Amino acid sequence: MYKDTANAMSAADDVPYRIRRSDRAARVRVSVDPQGGVEVVLPRRSPLSAAPAAVAELRPWIERRLREASALRAALAARGSTLPYLGTPLELRPERGRARVHRCGDTLLVPAAAERAPAAIERWYRRAAGREIAPRLDAAAQALGTTYTSLSIRGQRTRWGSCSARGALSFNWRLLLAPEPVLDYVVWHEACHLRVMDHSPSFWALVGRHCPDYEEHRRWLRLQGSTLVL
Repeated sequence: MYKDTANAMSAADDVPYRIRRSDRAARVRVSVDPQGGVEVVLPRRSPLSAAPAAVAELRPWIERRLREASALRAALAARGSTLPYLGTPLELRPERGRARVHRCGDTLLVPAAAERAPAAIERWYRRAAGREIAPRLDAAAQALGTTYTSLSIRGQRTRWGSCSARGALSFNWRLLLAPEPVLDYVVWHEACHLRVMDHSPSFWALVGRHCPDYEEHRRWLRLQGSTLVL
């Protein structure tokens, strides 16, 4: 199990970081959280000197992640009291006594209790994702002359969608926080896997026939995907 060292912060080349000992770690690991905190995880038997060495070696990567974390915080702050829904900002309106989120036009009525609102909002987005994705997927499968076996909505941290060899597809509900063309691209991407399971040139050619500007949307996800959070 993980055991923390002292809470004191260390620094290497003016990059502050936190050290944590782990009984499970097989090697030194460095991570940067969304708040800009840098953590070095050391295996139990590694010397403390391994931490500044790792930070120095990974400094360019750490600085890039710190810039990304700063940009993410700025993007989330710029939302104010709104959340995006396929490119449309929805104003959040807390209501006392409310347990479920309800949309009225461009307004989301949400629970007033701060401890309940995030989970309720996520449940609403998950339900909405099923309603948005199912007809898009049906249309794509029909256009491709194929079928799928099941559709599920998930909250993966590192994947926007997936397609199994048996035709089971899943999509990340966070895609509803992206512009609508980005969602459409991911649907086409996974639907095309029903025909071509790999990422060969023939696969991308198939995607390109149905979503000609897919490279733009791939790039958007690569650059902005970290902002798709509540």
